[in-house]
Amino acid sequence: MARKPLWIVAVVVVAACGRDEVAHYRVPKSDPGANAAPGATTGMGAADPAGALPPPPDASTTGTLKWALPKGWTETRSAGGMRYATIKPSAPGKLEVSVTVFPGAAGGELANVNRWRNQIGLAPVEEAALVKDRKTLKAPAGSVALFDYTGEGKEKTRMVAAILLAGGNSWFVKMVGDAGPVAASRADFVRLLESLRLADR
Repeated sequence: MARKPLWIVAVVVVAACGRDEVAHYRVPKSDPGANAAPGATTGMGAADPAGALPPPPDASTTGTLKWALPKGWTETRSAGGMRYATIKPSAPGKLEVSVTVFPGAAGGELANVNRWRNQIGLAPVEEAALVKDRKTLKAPAGSVALFDYTGEGKEKTRMVAAILLAGGNSWFVKMVGDAGPVAASRADFVRLLESLRLADR
């Protein structure tokens, strides 16, 4: 085989060196969370883009919400987090009552009502319709805003949900289930809401 001229060998060496030099100057990837806003997450655990709800209040600063449990109903208190308690009415069928707590206004009444409506397949409402839908109850802990909605799906899901602002927190008491059991339990649920009171730990 004929030997290649020296100038061709030199060009090949220079080109190869150039490629190595470029590789050495690559900028390393930055940490994807380095410039994220406080409290933001990335990947599969990304926060809700709507930011509808703030994190739950610290348990040590949350007052104790109490109520008179209707006859035959049972309850389980949660150890912490946003779920404060789970209540099971006595009516048979698919039905559950949840009590949750968030600091401050927790996004506001309209945003939370529309979030609940979305959960049962209903379109959002404007402020004017919200005022029309709201019923106000009186309880020792303060005024309770009550909303009652039924989904439009084949299997009717009904939600009766209440908002109480007390002790600097928003308390949500929500009864959700099949329309029949919810209807059978509604009167007792209202009495539970009217008994709500806030006490120190």
